[in-house]
Amino acid sequence: MWGRQLAARRRDAHRLTSRRQVPVRERFPVIAPAMFPLCLVLAVALLVVAIARPRIVTALVRTGGADVVVLLDGSASMSVADVDGNRWQRAVQFLHTFGDSLGWQRDRIALTLFARIAAPQVRLTSDPNTYFFFLDHMAAGSPFPLEDDTTWDTNIALGIDWGLRVIDKDEELRGPSENAGLFVLLSDGQSWSGVVDESLAAVRTRGFPVFVVGVGTAAGGIIPDPLRSQNRPPVRSRLDRASLTRIATATGGQYFELGRASDADIAVRIVDAARRRAGPASVEPQRQDIYLLTLSPRRGRR
Repeated sequence: MWGRQLAARRRDAHRLTSRRQVPVRERFPVIAPAMFPLCLVLAVALLVVAIARPRIVTALVRTGGADVVVLLDGSASMSVADVDGNRWQRAVQFLHTFGDSLGWQRDRIALTLFARIAAPQVRLTSDPNTYFFFLDHMAAGSPFPLEDDTTWDTNIALGIDWGLRVIDKDEELRGPSENAGLFVLLSDGQSWSGVVDESLAAVRTRGFPVFVVGVGTAAGGIIPDPLRSQNRPPVRSRLDRASLTRIATATGGQYFELGRASDADIAVRIVDAARRRAGPASVEPQRQDIYLLTLSPRRGRR
């Protein structure tokens, strides 16, 4: 319609210029009178295209996911204030950063606490809200009270055993997982024992490496004891790097230490290791909006 209107105006202008006799030949603009209708047509057309959201199909290589079981030490020594806040609060702070580093599409995470006893908190889930909900409610301190005798022990072996139980329970409910499994242990350490050896052998047999994150300092600090009497000397706790490093190397994992590198760097390195273990899962088509490509800046442009 706009084209027909423009053509009719051009014919009228041609007739006028060919019939009228004037000293100076009158000129008529080519498209000026029709600029507003043209802009209106173009605006409506672009609006229709934007609402239609044209897409193209691209091939995307998707990497496999990871099943991460977090083993968090909740024993009395984690209340030592030799780091920012205390060791427990510092560990929870790192777990927030670790959760932000996950993709949460194919990745799943579980959370288990341990002291002398173990207490699973979150089963393997791909819901970040569940994970961060428990972290927010445990930010102040460990749920194991210092008044209980069971808090005054660091039973890493039991924590690893319950981590394996979490994976076994998930396989019982949902079947075998295609994700690569690994453990992330946050602790200040403990003396090496044969019981831990047995747990690590079970983890190694299942092919689950343990990535250990040490919390604390070599100087250590006094464990707060609300039931301390005059005849009971204070207990000092130090970071046991030797035992934690041995746990990591015995299972094919790595040892990290909070304070030596940024939380984000440690989290990314663990997630990257999980991605490499998972490998490529599949190649599947993905739809991508065309108009977003036109809005994206070109690579290399300054």
